[in-house]
Amino acid sequence: MKVLEDLISALNTEAKVRDIRMGLFHTAVLTSNCGLAATLPRDALQQEQPSVREPGHLVDKEALALARMACSESLLQAAIGMAAINSLLEVNDDECLELNASDLIAEKGKGKKVAIVGHFPFIPKLREIVKELWVIEKNQREGDFPEVEAENLIPQADVVGITGTAFTNHSIERLLRLCRPKAYVVILGDTAPLSPVLFDYGINAISGTRVIDPELALRCVSQGATYRQIKGIRKLTMVN
Repeated sequence: MKVLEDLISALNTEAKVRDIRMGLFHTAVLTSNCGLAATLPRDALQQEQPSVREPGHLVDKEALALARMACSESLLQAAIGMAAINSLLEVNDDECLELNASDLIAEKGKGKKVAIVGHFPFIPKLREIVKELWVIEKNQREGDFPEVEAENLIPQADVVGITGTAFTNHSIERLLRLCRPKAYVVILGDTAPLSPVLFDYGINAISGTRVIDPELALRCVSQGATYRQIKGIRKLTMVN
């Protein structure tokens, strides 16, 4: 995918790979910084096994090789690649806002039509604010729409929120093409790369995660933490 190639080409990949942790819900890679990505275990288990090649030896790879795993068809390997990309990003805190994606989407979507790719905890609250809300989810819950409805619903939306795992499963470019030119587009979640490269793709805001205590975050990830349970992080939003 061109967007992944552009992200990787903008990285400084000279850093040494120091640690890799793959928890049930999240993956972490430690290079110059610590980067996170969602693991997607339910979907990964449906793929041909083994999902990860050379386990136990990945830490010996160069950072660039690890980042390029984001292009893998294996979801677990792609998650490692996305965490590696996020670990190599040099995020300038002064260029970011300490703002949750839920607050940003609520602000931009008030009284408007909103499409969210991925079922997030803030969905019930958002329903009370927006004019119309369509949640598109592979593993559907009550009220969600299946993935095939993306082609019908996203082009109608004034505001579109897309989970960062769309990079992991390689659906991001297709989803972005479905957005109206005037739609306000937000990429969100710990997989979302806080990189201005994404602004070239019509994305208006990126709500991601910066790890400020790698040791603590790594420990949480390896002990099965959900995103809300991971400590040692800051939730930041980069706006175009």
